[in-house]
This record gives sequence, structure tokens and C-alpha cells, in this order.
Amino acid sequence: MLKKIIIQIFFLNFVLITYAQSGESGGMPQLNPEFWISQIVWLVLTFGFLYIVLSKLILPKISDNLESRKSQILENIETAELQRKESEKKIKEFEKIILESKLKAKNHFNEVRQKTLEDILNKRIVLEKDIDKEISAAEEEINNLKINSSEKIKNIAIETSNELIKQLIGEQVNNSSISAIVEEQSKKDKENQYGI
Repeated sequence: MLKKIIIQIFFLNFVLITYAQSGESGGMPQLNPEFWISQIVWLVLTFGFLYIVLSKLILPKISDNLESRKSQILENIETAELQRKESEKKIKEFEKIILESKLKAKNHFNEVRQKTLEDILNKRIVLEKDIDKEISAAEEEINNLKINSSEKIKNIAIETSNELIKQLIGEQVNNSSISAIVEEQSKKDKENQYGI
């Protein structure tokens, strides 16, 4: 780009000098050897001045800007790399925390499940024992009721038979004879019931 600017300035300078000198004489003064020294002097002065201005003022500023941009870009790249590494580190930590949380939750779930199953088993055992006790108590009560009920039935049968005979005959019959008849009848009923 700098070369293009220098070439354009050189061409413009050459055209201006040629045009000014061509106005004084009728021909092309750049081809006249008498003007060559002045043209060379002005050419050297112009390009020397341009060279000094470009090399001392413009190019250092451009160079400084390029260097500051380059250093800024490198700093940005380093910062981005550090942030990328830090982000990766944070992501790994986050994944590790998630994995640990999942394992803890799974272990906690298994512990609660095991404890619940044990509680259910213990309550079932206690319930079965209570049911067995209730069944035993009910069986005992039924057996007692069977034993006591046969005696009560006999007593009721004796009293009822005694009252019926008293009303039919009008006389009091001996309780022992009625008791013997009731016992004999209950034995027959038992034999018929059990097929003995």
C-alpha cells in the first residue's frame, strides 16, 4: 500500500512539473537536457521529504497501531484460552457434583427401601403373632364355650323337660332320671353327627 502511495505521488509530481515547464516552452521540457538537473533536484527533494514524513511520522504510528493490535489480540486469545480452561474445569466439577449427587440419592433410596422392607417385615411378623394370639384366644373361647354350652344345654333341657312333664302330668319328676334321659339322647345325637 505504501508503495502504491509513493508511486502515485511520484507520478503526480512528475505530471505537475512537466505541465509547468511545458507551459514556458513550446516542446516537452522533460526531454530537454537543460532541465534535467532541476528535475532531478526537485524529484530528490520531493521524494526525500515524502520518505522522511512517511518513515518518521506515518509509518511509526501505523507500526505502533499494528503492534498494539497484535498485542491486544494475543492478550484476548490468552484470556479466552484461560477462560476456556476454567470453563472446562468448572464443567468437570459440575459433572462430578452431579455424579456424586446421583450416587448419594441412589444409596439413600436403597437405604430407605431396605429400611421400609425391614419395617414391613417386622410389622408383618408382629401382626401374624397378634393374629395367632387372637386365633388361639378365639379357639380357646370356642372350646370353653363348647364345654360349657353342653352343660348349659343339658341344664336347660333338664329344666325345660321337667317343666313340660310337670305341666303335662301335673307331677314333679326326679331331675336325675330326666338328666339320664337327656344324656342318653345327647350321646345318640353325637353318634349320629360323627357317624360313630
